[in-house]
Amino acid sequence: MVFSSNPLSLSVPDPTFDTWLRDSGYLEILDQHSSSAAAAPSTTTTSTTTTTTTAIGLFISFFSHALTLLSLFTLNPFSKLTTDDFSGPTPSWTRSFFADHGSYSFPSGFGQARLRVNENVKRYARNYASLFVLFFVCTLYQMPLALIGMISSLALWDIFKFCSDRWGWDRYPVIRQVMVRAAQCVTAVILICLNVQMALFCALGVSYTVMIMHAAFRKLTPARQPTRSR
Repeated sequence: MVFSSNPLSLSVPDPTFDTWLRDSGYLEILDQHSSSAAAAPSTTTTSTTTTTTTAIGLFISFFSHALTLLSLFTLNPFSKLTTDDFSGPTPSWTRSFFADHGSYSFPSGFGQARLRVNENVKRYARNYASLFVLFFVCTLYQMPLALIGMISSLALWDIFKFCSDRWGWDRYPVIRQVMVRAAQCVTAVILICLNVQMALFCALGVSYTVMIMHAAFRKLTPARQPTRSR
């Protein structure tokens, strides 16, 4: 479905029309409108000031882009995220998540970046979660001690569950609580001594940066792609 910038401009002001688009779910129209407004060419009146105007324009553009990039890390990408966003099917990695080069553009400003981040994080939540798991596994592969610590922690809790089932610790709440606290302390010591927390922080940092950059640069597309008629 294609809209002009505001087909009801004679009776409905732009802010009201934008609010209606946002409430109706046509966020891709707002995204396209922001990109079109930012890409509007500016003309110079005299040829003698062309070089100066170009230099100033490049500096302003560079400064604006830098501020936009820095503002991305002030956003809260999880503000509108719900558990339902993880229950649906995973979007296609090739057609939806990565797509082609035409599906990416630099956000024109903080408002467009926030719109894209909030919506894309909801749409591709399962993809970002899969990327985090992938980065965490790669980090553990690069840090053998952390990998040993993770395996040891999992093995410790498997042994705890086996002993609990074998000797019936559920019938003795006090003993079971003491053993749980002891297992937690041992697990914390293993994780800290073998730098598992560093592997986790590295994976979180890389995955968060990739998520923010992808969500900000990925153009918004209709949530439901039209089906092709045969």
